[in-house]
Amino acid sequence: MHDKEVFANVLLPLPVPRLFTYRIPAELAGEAVPGKRVIVPFGKQKVYSGVIREIYESFPDPSSLKEVLSILDDLPLVNEKQFALWDWMSEYYMCSTGEVMNCALPAALKLQSETIVEPTEIDPTTIEITEAEEQLYRLLLEKKSMTIGEVSEEMQRPNVHPMLKRAFEKGLIILSEEIQEQYKPKKEKVIRFAEAYKSESALSQLFSELESDPRKVRQVETLMVFLKYLFEKEERDTVNKSLLLKHKSISRSSLQTLIHNGILVESEITVDRIPLQKGQITSPVVLSDIQKEVLEKINSGFEKHDVILLHGVTSSGKTELYIHLIEETIKQGKQVLYLLPEIALTTQIINRLRKHFGDRVGVYHSRYSGNERVEIWNHVLSFNTSESNFSNRSQIILGARSCLFLPFKDLGLVIVDEEHDSAFKQNDPAPRYNGRDTAIVLAKLHQAKTILGSATPSIETYYNATNDRYGLVNLSERHGGLAMPEVVVADMKEARKRKQMKSIFTPQLLFAIETALAEKEQVILFQNRRGFSPFIECKNCDWIPHCKNCSVTLTYHKHNHSLRCHYCGYIETIPSVCPVCHDHQIEVKGFGTEKVEEEIAVFFPNAAVARMDFDSTRTKTSYQRIINDFEEQRIDILVGTQMVTKGLDFDHVSTVGILNADQLLNFPDFRSHERGFQLMAQVSGRSGRKVKRGKVIIQTVQADHAVIAEVVRHDYPSFYRIELAERKAYNYPPFSRLIELTIRHRDELTVHQGAIVLTDLIREKMGGRVLGPNIPLVPKIRNQFNRTILIKIERKASVSEAKKVIKACVNNFIQNRDHSAFRVIVDVDPS
Repeated sequence: MHDKEVFANVLLPLPVPRLFTYRIPAELAGEAVPGKRVIVPFGKQKVYSGVIREIYESFPDPSSLKEVLSILDDLPLVNEKQFALWDWMSEYYMCSTGEVMNCALPAALKLQSETIVEPTEIDPTTIEITEAEEQLYRLLLEKKSMTIGEVSEEMQRPNVHPMLKRAFEKGLIILSEEIQEQYKPKKEKVIRFAEAYKSESALSQLFSELESDPRKVRQVETLMVFLKYLFEKEERDTVNKSLLLKHKSISRSSLQTLIHNGILVESEITVDRIPLQKGQITSPVVLSDIQKEVLEKINSGFEKHDVILLHGVTSSGKTELYIHLIEETIKQGKQVLYLLPEIALTTQIINRLRKHFGDRVGVYHSRYSGNERVEIWNHVLSFNTSESNFSNRSQIILGARSCLFLPFKDLGLVIVDEEHDSAFKQNDPAPRYNGRDTAIVLAKLHQAKTILGSATPSIETYYNATNDRYGLVNLSERHGGLAMPEVVVADMKEARKRKQMKSIFTPQLLFAIETALAEKEQVILFQNRRGFSPFIECKNCDWIPHCKNCSVTLTYHKHNHSLRCHYCGYIETIPSVCPVCHDHQIEVKGFGTEKVEEEIAVFFPNAAVARMDFDSTRTKTSYQRIINDFEEQRIDILVGTQMVTKGLDFDHVSTVGILNADQLLNFPDFRSHERGFQLMAQVSGRSGRKVKRGKVIIQTVQADHAVIAEVVRHDYPSFYRIELAERKAYNYPPFSRLIELTIRHRDELTVHQGAIVLTDLIREKMGGRVLGPNIPLVPKIRNQFNRTILIKIERKASVSEAKKVIKACVNNFIQNRDHSAFRVIVDVDPS
């Protein structure tokens, strides 16, 4: 034990640009290590859990410091490589390290005190109190203590803070701070034989005694079932109590009697929430000659480059190559990170990886509960190849971008599949990071190799690969020699002119679906808009309902007959009459996935139709259920948003319909053509599996659009050359770096004036690189008005110097008393 105090710089999960120094008392000094969580006081009342960043033994004025209250962990939860990644993210994405920490740690590992309200022993009749305060006092006498949230809910008052402040000042209540551990290990009750009955002879004698007494028949039956379950288990030690009680021959009373008589012993054990995977582990699939050649190119490419782009057309067998690379990495005793943009994708890949690697595969994403995420964190933390009997559970981690923050000790390989996907970018809250770019930095910290895989790489990645910054390996043939799908352009403008449109479908698409269903094949229909209809409109006066918090129309959802804002979640019921002109003729306009699902069922009433979008996949298991049903051909037609475009492999899909290509191409954004090409090419790649060439129908009113022509030809290099020339002409990435500032305020005129002031401040330092202020596509979100400033930094300029200038200008702006109500959001490399 230390005989003197030490001092710690502690990182707190707050948006502040510094660490906080605390005194560690002598009795805790021996336990204090960087990476452990500590409970510390903050401000006048709050208590937080922070992470120790540094320890040192002297401080100029120790008496000015607050004291660490307790140390939570036996071993560090965060290692030095994680701290290095957090520091890089903080600097690169222009946010605080506390914001990175807040994003990185599972919620159940972050503790924050909560204000507890309790009654005093004062006689309320002796002081002057309001009716609300009297109601509060009675409530507290009944409940003993409540949180502020509980008070608000019980009293049905959204803001109770002013009332609580007055009640506290009158001596009616006590306010205190309490902190509770959020992670709770899962416990199970198990039954085992008492030591006296573990030998065969003692057990035999016990049965003789019990069988001689006819009143103990139920106890004998219970012991027989217990023995049956015991011998079915490998360790033959304990049986779950819940399993025993489910058996029809066992009564709770007979089991309790055996425990009471000291024959059986009941105890509680901690169990993992992530169940062990059972089943035969198979060796990796045999690679084709082309795949073997590509694998050799990747391995030789790693001798020169740390990052390799695997540009493989859809259905070319990239996953098989990944499995072989993973096999080579885990033989070296190293860890693997396999990143995917969507949780929907993980469900298929999990099954494929677990067939080869069993429990070495761990899964980590936002649909897991807080406690489950902590357990995966602990699995990764416990990985240690230096021990003779090390745990290799979760040696391979699969999941979405949040996996980057796990406590890896020795990464050997990072795979970023579908690297082009915009879902790798976190837009809110800070850090607004790109998972692909952060993965490359993480791999470098571990001296690991990175594979970026895509059939339609991002322009920036392909530029880096063709300019020798990354290695480039092409896989240009589909696995098994399967031909690329035939892509047909269905001209909706022409079909409307000829009156051939049937609802939202062209004759070409309906015929293709009919043919596929007749041949017992499956169909995917892609519409990148959820809901039933983008908006409703009064036929008489053109009234359209808008969100009261955001400057967007409300989307009609038919399944619950509601109008919903997809930005803030605001919901309205559908009016029976127009609130403006009181006309009854209210029509739906446009279409989303819900309407497609309903309409297609009218044309093909005998087909099984399902929908996969954000609304239909809200639960943890819903992805898995829909994908399993589609794989097993219980669904004939799958309607979906971009979830259905991303790397899913289905053997019986012959036909894909893209219902509205124009919606993808006409978005006012410099990346819209890139995104449109990627989405159309990716969803096209879902068709044609095993033995038959697939067919893709693209419905559009711009049949001669250049991007659609490249999709028809499956010609990514040609698309890339055209797009790159346009980016160069207008100085967009990869020829520049972008930083976007968003200024927010509750008043529209104020935000506009403030944006002009900030733009002028930055323009004074950076000149023509500054564009704006601009009114964004959605100027108001959640009652906050927005203006944006875009800063283009040419490649040869120092980005870090530019960031210092921008940060100084933003701080200068915010610190002005007139601007204290503004919020400025910085987004580096906006998507």
